[in-house]
Amino acid sequence: MSTEALRAALAKCPLIAILRGISPAEAPAIGEVLVEAGFIILEVPLNSPRPFESIARLAKAHPIHMIGAGTVMTTADVDRVAEAGGKLIVMPHADLDIVRHARARNLICLPGIATPSEGFAALKAGAHGLKLFPGEMLTPPVLKAMRAVFPKDTLMLPVGGVSDRTLPAYWEAGADGFGIGSSLFKPDMSMADIAKRAKILTSAARLLKR
Repeated sequence: MSTEALRAALAKCPLIAILRGISPAEAPAIGEVLVEAGFIILEVPLNSPRPFESIARLAKAHPIHMIGAGTVMTTADVDRVAEAGGKLIVMPHADLDIVRHARARNLICLPGIATPSEGFAALKAGAHGLKLFPGEMLTPPVLKAMRAVFPKDTLMLPVGGVSDRTLPAYWEAGADGFGIGSSLFKPDMSMADIAKRAKILTSAARLLKR
């Protein structure tokens, strides 16, 4: 898959749903709620219960959407995501071996970076975009400063502490998308609560203009 595929998905909805702690049994119903709200990209962190099964169920139910994995730590994880039908690899760090392997498997890869050195190395290895992590540390002014030195077409997505209230400041600073975790989903949330949060977030995203 190409950077343009990721760019097109983010153009439809710039939010990545991070479903840390989701179980395979609840994955189909939660996926349906999120897709109905407008989410295009769904990420199952690999420290969730039986994550590859959840990825497989979501990928089967939503074949035109971008389903993938977060907290990917090894190249073997990349292979299992591909076998489950996933299209996306997201990492908390910038392991260049994982970036290269994801590219070799034709998967979109978003490594986590916190410095320009990490970011440029990840792009050179083939990263399709950069996950700015943790977002609580990489504030909108930091993102704006990074924008001044990275290629203009570099996709940058803050992750960590992002909510509907913080979207506009990051967007103004040059964000292309956002990873949304606990402000959207926690394992103990009701389906109604998840649906409510999803609608709030996607409504806030639709107001972002550039």
